[in-house]
Amino acid sequence: MQWKNVRLIFRREMRDQLRDRRTLFMIAVLPILFYPLLGVSFFQIAQFLREHPSRVLILGYEGTGGNLPELIRQDRFAVASGEPSSATSVQLELLPLTRLAFVRRGEWPDDDNLTAEQSKIVNRQIRALMNRYGCEAAVCFPPGFFKELESYPVRFRNHARKASQKPPPAVPRPLLVYDDSSDKKVLAHARVDRALTDWSAQVGQESLAASNLSQWAARPIEFSRFDLAEDADKINVSLWSKILPFVLLIWAVTGAFYPAIDLCAGEKERGTLETLLTSPARRGEIVLGKLFTVMLFSITTAILNLVAMAITGRVVMSQLKDLAAQADVGPPPLAALFYLALILIPIAALFSAVCLALAAFARSTKEGQYYLMPVILVTLPLILLPMAPSAELDLGFSLIPISGIVLLMRSVMEGTISELWPYAFPVLLITFSCCYLAIRWAVDQFRSEDVLFREGEKWDLGSWLIQSVRYRRPLPTVQIAVLCGVLILVLKFFLEATVDLPSTPSGIAALSLATFSWKAILLPMLTILGITLVMTFLFTGEPRKTLALRRPPALSLLAAAILAICLYPTATMLQMLISQTYAIPQQMQAMLEAVEMKLASGPGWVALILIALVPAVCEELAFRGFILTGMRHSASGQPERRWRAIVASSLFFALAHGILQQQISAFFLGLVLGYIAYHAQSVWPAILYHLTHNTTACLAHASGGLKWLENQHYLAAGLLLGGLLLGGALLLYFGRLDRQRSGPLRLDTPAMGSKPV
Repeated sequence: MQWKNVRLIFRREMRDQLRDRRTLFMIAVLPILFYPLLGVSFFQIAQFLREHPSRVLILGYEGTGGNLPELIRQDRFAVASGEPSSATSVQLELLPLTRLAFVRRGEWPDDDNLTAEQSKIVNRQIRALMNRYGCEAAVCFPPGFFKELESYPVRFRNHARKASQKPPPAVPRPLLVYDDSSDKKVLAHARVDRALTDWSAQVGQESLAASNLSQWAARPIEFSRFDLAEDADKINVSLWSKILPFVLLIWAVTGAFYPAIDLCAGEKERGTLETLLTSPARRGEIVLGKLFTVMLFSITTAILNLVAMAITGRVVMSQLKDLAAQADVGPPPLAALFYLALILIPIAALFSAVCLALAAFARSTKEGQYYLMPVILVTLPLILLPMAPSAELDLGFSLIPISGIVLLMRSVMEGTISELWPYAFPVLLITFSCCYLAIRWAVDQFRSEDVLFREGEKWDLGSWLIQSVRYRRPLPTVQIAVLCGVLILVLKFFLEATVDLPSTPSGIAALSLATFSWKAILLPMLTILGITLVMTFLFTGEPRKTLALRRPPALSLLAAAILAICLYPTATMLQMLISQTYAIPQQMQAMLEAVEMKLASGPGWVALILIALVPAVCEELAFRGFILTGMRHSASGQPERRWRAIVASSLFFALAHGILQQQISAFFLGLVLGYIAYHAQSVWPAILYHLTHNTTACLAHASGGLKWLENQHYLAAGLLLGGLLLGGALLLYFGRLDRQRSGPLRLDTPAMGSKPV
């Protein structure tokens, strides 16, 4: 690696980008103009923001007499002395109770207890009056309510003198009718409910006073409150801690994407990429030079947007002080912006490397722009997930790319980084690991002549499928393998949504074993197998080689079975760590226990067939047979790329499981299975490993061996260490199998009588 070449390429790309008016507009001009224009528009719109009164229908109000507090004054709710005036927030429409036909006909019950049918009739008549007078809510006082209310203090005093254990005398309940179908109606409901609650509390205080009881008897404890936040810090930090990371990351992606498209796909169109590739600089040096350029523009875009947003926010909040105080929102904290800019560097490197690889893959700038939406769609869930109120930085979230960065930014802004700083190390480790993988991907894209010099022909899905079926290759291609994996995931998703499977433990227990086995296990497994067989006979010419049904090497089957037993303690330990890191919800845990009980209710051999044999055959033929065989094209003749094929098949295998904890453990299991099948060049050792692994798990749970082993710490440690040592030796044995063959496996030889696509 010659950094002199990297520096020269960086300067070249910077000069080209600074001459590009489109890039300069996206990076510098747009952030400077967008947020001030947004603030001006907000000022203009804020002039039209005013509080509209809610119209409320009042039925049967007769007025309060005696010592009872006043509820209504003219056409407004009465406001207690000492409270801020809010009488204009509600406008009342008073009507007599006889406007209801139900009351005029004398059908209102004497005990004021309406049946369900009577309530529907009354609510329907009240709704008609609400629509007629344009009201958003209504309050209906039953007949004789205010007479009962006037006598309530006397009855309460008599009840208090008797010191009876029975509840105090009841008052007929008014009927509050509302419709929460819109924000305006929800606001009316909240205002009426607040007014009636305050009035009810005042009536209670008057009743206590009439009984010579202090009103503080109902509230014996008063709390002294002290806000530790200084006046300058009394802002809604939680709001800005969600907005600023979101804006920062979205603009980091956008700022990296457009320069990357111009530096790769744009150079393809201009014909200047060939000149750069013929220079003495290596492909890795070219990628690093372009990467630093894209990173600089990504960081600059994000920081300019952040600064412009902060300045505009301070100006807006200073002009709209009343609105800001009412919403409990203040200007964004400037001190946290510096730390956000530091955290932005690794995330900008990640986005820049990904965008650079996608831009190198694109044939033209127009095609490259189409890739922006998938990048945003993948990034958005990882950004929005940490914004949930229950999300906080822990070990589980720190291992999720981008989400850990967002939570780290939140903790910096909210001032909790002093408590959560240990999780910053796994966050940065995962982020830098993703950066390294993305950079390696970009370098590989630049090393591939097929990618850099692809022709700009139009690709049609229908024509490609017809050609793939008409001129079948002996084995599946990478595209066909990916299509098979996607079809399995999509059809499995719709199958789970359409199958009528109970979602409660009691529902699972009510099913028969045969029905549960068919809906929950057999039908999904047969769907996976069916898709695999259809695509095998439809797109390939040699089904036996496609599904890797070759005769395995000698002793490989026995080695696979022993390896499954040796690595089972490690797999169990991994599952325990995953469960501790990502806790299973109680409802999901109850469902899993119900499934275990259902399978245990039948004969043992039935459970072994359903849990061990069927998944081992169906899943291995699909993921280590068809998909891994297709993915081997990308690694044919290049042993250093074999892990790409193994990881890709393991990823599809993991996504085929429904629960996150199962997906993580299935991914690591898939790595071992893919390693075995890849080097043995046969699916049979993988099937036997899968079968042995699931059988061992069933027997361990059924016999209670795992619970017994939890108390045997030394024995468990010995089994774990011994299994790892013996398992490592067996993995080395599988790694030497392909070297012992006479020649490498040829994957792309056309079948007899077939034509290449």
